[in-house]
Amino acid sequence: MNDSATSLDRLHDLVLPPTVPWWPLATGWYVVIGLVLVLLLFLAYRTWKSWKANAYRRAALRQLAKAKDAIEIAELLRCTALVNAPRQMIAERTDMAWTDWLNTQCPEAMPDAVRTQLTAGVYGRRTEESDVRVLREYAARWIKGHHQPLVPEHPSPC
Repeated sequence: MNDSATSLDRLHDLVLPPTVPWWPLATGWYVVIGLVLVLLLFLAYRTWKSWKANAYRRAALRQLAKAKDAIEIAELLRCTALVNAPRQMIAERTDMAWTDWLNTQCPEAMPDAVRTQLTAGVYGRRTEESDVRVLREYAARWIKGHHQPLVPEHPSPC
């Protein structure tokens, strides 16, 4: 009859296994860490390459801030366009052909005041700073947002 009392006396607490250490990691985690590092290096390389490729845009925007009139801004737009497009493509465009080409390279439509300043305004008198404000704003948007033109694979030799 004392058996029940003695069997309860012999019970012990549950013994828990030791906690699983987080280090060293399993092989799968090394693979994941390696893939994340490769991805980060790839993204850093792409960011650096993009930043370097857009250096001409940053330089053009600095020059645009110093430009005083429509003539300087028009010249700056041509120089900026020459970075991505072949010289022949840019040199052959004047007046309306030039402004139409600029308009096709930018996602934003060119205002009529800008078109007038780029065609006739560059040959006239020096304009006031207030007259150039719209042209300067459009030029900044064009420099920031223009895309590389499609160039034919085999340009004509003439």
